[in-house]
Amino acid sequence: MSGPMALEPGGTERDTLMLRLAVPSARAHDDQAPAPKAVSGLAAELADGIGPAVHPYEVAALLEAEGLTGDQIKERYGHPDLFALAAALYDQVPRSFPEPARPADPWRPDHLRCLLRGVLFALPGLAYLLTAPLWHPGRHATGPVLAGLVSWAWGQALGHRAHVRMATGRREAARTLRTGAPLGAACATAAAVPFAGSPPVLLAVAAQSLYLAAAGVLLVLARERLLLAALTPLIAGAAVLPWWEPGPALRTGLPLLALSATLAVTAHALRGALATPAAADGTRPRLLASLPYGLFGLAAGLLVLLEGRQAPYAVIVLTVSMGPAEWLLYRYRGLAVAALRATATPTGFLLRSAAVLGLCLLGYLLPLLPAARLTGAAPATLLLLAATLWTALLLQAFGAAWPPAAVCLTAAAAAGPVPPLRLPPGPAALPLCCGAAALCLVAYALRLLGRPARHT
Repeated sequence: MSGPMALEPGGTERDTLMLRLAVPSARAHDDQAPAPKAVSGLAAELADGIGPAVHPYEVAALLEAEGLTGDQIKERYGHPDLFALAAALYDQVPRSFPEPARPADPWRPDHLRCLLRGVLFALPGLAYLLTAPLWHPGRHATGPVLAGLVSWAWGQALGHRAHVRMATGRREAARTLRTGAPLGAACATAAAVPFAGSPPVLLAVAAQSLYLAAAGVLLVLARERLLLAALTPLIAGAAVLPWWEPGPALRTGLPLLALSATLAVTAHALRGALATPAAADGTRPRLLASLPYGLFGLAAGLLVLLEGRQAPYAVIVLTVSMGPAEWLLYRYRGLAVAALRATATPTGFLLRSAAVLGLCLLGYLLPLLPAARLTGAAPATLLLLAATLWTALLLQAFGAAWPPAAVCLTAAAAAGPVPPLRLPPGPAALPLCCGAAALCLVAYALRLLGRPARHT
């Protein structure tokens, strides 16, 4: 048991009092108080750097970066050291945490390039306009159409494989294109030989296949301007048709000149890409990975062909719209990334992602409505077909290739036999099949792309 506590002054409480007085108080050192005006001026000068600090040590680092010496801190600001001044400034300046600058959109589209690609998709049709009186394509449509379908399917598969190889190196992508493009042109021409019927038709089919193969190479290598320059003779020849009859020689020579120029610039582009250094990793992707892209190209070609039987000018509208469609694919990805930054919950992102998808799809379809009126196409059929194609391309852009290929092939297989066999429901078959396909693809896109992980 402890003894009695001493209550008189000078006892143990004196030691405790002396310990308390060991910490100097502001009143005890009024003569050593820091210069308030100098500290306030420094705080105002460095407020932008002090406000976001979360600890006085950050302010100390800022002061050190400003080049303040120990003598300046003592004489000008009245503090014993750097850390004391940093603590005073940290207490004096309110905390402020400004929003970070918005990062650049990684998916910002090249507006001119997308517009140019849409035009380039449609310009080859001028060749048929020039050469039509020489071989009457309306009477021999089977061969060119079949070759076009093969070229379209082959080009989609080859384009995917080349873009995958582009991630390894430009030289590797060029090697893929150098081998695949001539092989695709040969296969497309060979498929149309039994239906050609005459040498002029076979020549037209071969020229079409060569052009589509070469143009695909230039588009993959992002050489759209070279392709546009190569098509200048074709554009010039078609431009004078309303006022002047060029005659058989020019009707044949101008398309052949455009084809020769296209092949020449393609060889030049490939030569430049092949001259780049080889990549260290030479691993080749599996051929099977490009198969669904080829099947989608075949299905898309069949669906567009079915629409062309009812409204030929609608094919031109769809072809030109591929440029804006590509632009909107970039915009969707950019808007989806922005939605990901603006939401904090999976449900919130799902809702925003659905709104972005609806906005982009609406932006693609609305301009097609007056185009359908102008071309005499049924608006419902054209819009549903366009929605199917755009949503399928969107899913492919995110690496989901088999679902859109399967859905589009099913739609083409269901609608294809109806016109030749005159099966019910007749002309309504194509819009019904495209509507069902678009509904399936949009639902799958909402399910797949509504997950934040797909956009990180």
